[in-house]
Amino acid sequence: MLIKRDDASLLVVDIQERLAPHMAETDRVVANSCVLLDAAKRLGVPVLVSEQYPRGLGPTEPAVAEHVPEGSLVEKVHFSCVGEPGFADRLGQLGRRQAIVCGIEAHVCVLQTVEDLLAQGTEVFVVADATSSRTKANHDAALERMRASGARVVTTEMVVFEWLEKAGTPEFKELSALIK
Repeated sequence: MLIKRDDASLLVVDIQERLAPHMAETDRVVANSCVLLDAAKRLGVPVLVSEQYPRGLGPTEPAVAEHVPEGSLVEKVHFSCVGEPGFADRLGQLGRRQAIVCGIEAHVCVLQTVEDLLAQGTEVFVVADATSSRTKANHDAALERMRASGARVVTTEMVVFEWLEKAGTPEFKELSALIK
């Protein structure tokens, strides 16, 4: 099954300034999340960005925050975004059947969000190179568990090129430059 931009939404989970520095490969997660956010904006894919208890973990990492569309932030205290009152309604209002999920930590908030989205019947694609945990073992275990539950594990480039569908367009020229 391919990712379709008209069916997809992007969910960026908890890439926050006091949490991100403690993750494995933080720079990769931040860079790839920014690529996904820029591609979503250019292609009209709706975005939701969660912040887990921002009073304690701080706001979204500044390098990511500058790419976040206005009005897309959702504060939460539940580990699963779906468990947060109002979040499921906001996601439902987007009218999309596919969720592209990235963020931290893969084995906690990303995992619980993905499991809840799958239980609701959403087609979920977890972006492996835009997720992380404090340890590689936790990240790997989370990806394995999400895959076993029915999520598709993808990369940033897979998402962008599936959203694009073809070369030779102005969007292709603009977004392929982000990946080089």
